[in-house]
Amino acid sequence: MVSKISLLKGRREGILCAFGISTAISVHLAYTLLGLGVVFANNIWVLNTLRVLGAMYLIWLGISALWPDIKTIIFTLKHKQPSTPLKNEQTPKNTLAKNSSAFWSGFACNALNPKTMLFIVSLFSQVISADTSLLMELGYGAYIALAHFVWFALVACLLTSARIQQKVFIFKIWVERVTGLLMTSLGLRLLIS
Repeated sequence: MVSKISLLKGRREGILCAFGISTAISVHLAYTLLGLGVVFANNIWVLNTLRVLGAMYLIWLGISALWPDIKTIIFTLKHKQPSTPLKNEQTPKNTLAKNSSAFWSGFACNALNPKTMLFIVSLFSQVISADTSLLMELGYGAYIALAHFVWFALVACLLTSARIQQKVFIFKIWVERVTGLLMTSLGLRLLIS
């Protein structure tokens, strides 16, 4: 997710996506600290529900990535003439929507990820006992969120360096198409399995 957003939309959006991913740790942290993580891990229907929601989200992301091509095909078939791309005006409202979209894409991707849930629950079951203070538990959670943010922000920065951008510029449309196909197929695979 961070790679795709960074390569296609830029460093700022990549870092916002990384921030969304790290912020979503708070969702898993909250129910783990409340003791619901053990309940979730022991009830297969919760994991299945998260798997289905995550799969549907991946399919939506994949189709969103492919949507410009789908619109072009539909428009071409409908009007039997090549479509002309419309100008993309960057108004402050559009910029705000783009930035919040990058954040929420990262947030939803991690909040709906059952692997993250299992990671947090299993990690906390190893390092936390009845004697661990709430402050220490929150410290562990903050550390995990910070580690996620630092790693994914680093990925965003590296992928948006001038050298990488020069090489990727020609292939941006194909990056979008390939990631769209991969996300859709992964979502369908998760949904079917």
